[in-house]
Amino acid sequence: MMRLNPEGYQRFVQADKFEATYAGGEANVAVSLANYGLAASFVTKLPANPLGESARNEVRRFGVSTDDIVWGGPRLGIYFVEKGASQRASKVVYDRAGSSIALAKRSDFNWAKIFKGAKWFHFTGITPALGGELPAICLDALKYCKAHGITVSCDLNYRGKLWTKAEAGKCMAKLVPYVDVLIANEADAADVFGIIGKGSDVESGKLDKQGYISVAEQLVRRFGCKKVAITLRTSLSAFDNKWAGLLYAGGKAYFSPEYLIHIVDRVGGGDSFGGGLIYALATGRKPQAAIDFAVAASCLKHSIEHDFNHVTVAEVESLAAGNATGRVQR
Repeated sequence: MMRLNPEGYQRFVQADKFEATYAGGEANVAVSLANYGLAASFVTKLPANPLGESARNEVRRFGVSTDDIVWGGPRLGIYFVEKGASQRASKVVYDRAGSSIALAKRSDFNWAKIFKGAKWFHFTGITPALGGELPAICLDALKYCKAHGITVSCDLNYRGKLWTKAEAGKCMAKLVPYVDVLIANEADAADVFGIIGKGSDVESGKLDKQGYISVAEQLVRRFGCKKVAITLRTSLSAFDNKWAGLLYAGGKAYFSPEYLIHIVDRVGGGDSFGGGLIYALATGRKPQAAIDFAVAASCLKHSIEHDFNHVTVAEVESLAAGNATGRVQR
C-alpha cells in the first residue's frame, strides 16, 4: 500500500501536505527478512500504473523478489497515519475499498509456481479482512503449503476498521488450523477468538504475563499450532511503552526481557516482531533465543521512521545480548 502521513506530529486537520511511503503487513516482514540476509518474495496484486510500479520498486530495492506479483485492477490501496504524541493516540484511516488486491481473483495466483522452492509462507489477518475472494485465496495457499510441507506463520493482526470481530473469528477459524506459528498481540486473541488473558486489562496497560501462557495454551489446543508468539505491550503513553514477548513452544513458555522504549514510529512494530521471529526460527535458533531476537528486533523498529525495519542481524543480536544504552558507536 501507499502510506500517507502529515509532517512530524501534525494532526490530519492541520496538514496541507503528506509524506508518501510504501508498506503493508506482509511487505514489512519480507523487507525484514531480506535485510537479515534471507531470500524473501512478496506476493500481491498491484495496478499496472506508476503507483503500482513505485510500490513494487520500494520492496525490490531492499532485496525482496517481486517476480510473483500479479498486475491488474484499478488502484493501489492507501492508508493515512497520524502519529500520536504524549497522551494523544496515533490514528489510522484506511482507503482500501476497490483496490487491486481487494478485487483479486483465485485464478490470479498459481500457487504451484509461486511456492516452487519455498520453505516458509507468512500472511496476516489483514489480507482476508479485505474481503472478496481473499479468504478463499488465503485458504488455497494454506492448503498447498500443508500438502507440500511448507511452514506457515500468521499474524492475527485484527483491524476493527476492516471487519467485525464476528467476521474475523469465523474466517480466521478456518485458516488458523493450517498455521504452524501463530503470532498475536495482547488484544488479538480476545478480539478474534474470545480468548482473554486473565488478570490483564489492555486499555489500562495492565498485563499479567502469566495469563498469556493460558492464552497460548488455548490457541494450541484449539487449532493445533506448533508455536504461539504473543507480544506484550504496556502503553504508558503514545511515546513510551514497555515491550516484551512470549513464545510458547513444546508445552513451555519462554519470556523475553522487557524493554522500556521511547517511540519514534510505532506502525510496523508488530511486523518487525514477526520478521525477527521468522528469521530466528528459520535459522534454527532455540525458543528462548528466538523470542529474544524477535523482541529486540521490534524494539529497534520503534526507533525508526515509517514501516520498514532497517536493522541488521548484528544490531539485533547486540541489543538482545544486553547492549541497550544507545551510546554512540565510533
